[in-house]
Amino acid sequence: MANQDVERLLRVRKRLKSKKPEFLRTLWWKFPKFKNDPKWRRPKGIDNPIRLKLKGRQPMVEIGYGSPAAVRGFHPTGLQPVRVSSPAELENLDPSRHIVYIAAGVGLRKRLEILKKAREKGFKVANA
Repeated sequence: MANQDVERLLRVRKRLKSKKPEFLRTLWWKFPKFKNDPKWRRPKGIDNPIRLKLKGRQPMVEIGYGSPAAVRGFHPTGLQPVRVSSPAELENLDPSRHIVYIAAGVGLRKRLEILKKAREKGFKVANA
């Protein structure tokens, strides 16, 4: 895909995300156990007003709120995230297209090797 298309789609994604509401679970304000973890849960009750999409109720997650498929999952900088667990994996990547995440299971010695090699090649490391 051309670089101009990706830039345009990233602008579209930014505009869509600015209009997207914050999806919180039903009655998150009412129960302390939900306040600590108010992430979305689909309403399943037979008479649930949110599931029925009644006027004045919070919006429900729908497919129309998604970002363009070509840039879905990209880092906010517009780079494609890649998980790296060894320095050799950096050989196949392009610093202008990819941002590096060092895998969680990597120890300190290998992590420092990956960081050194990534900096030499000009990669951005998200979890350095």
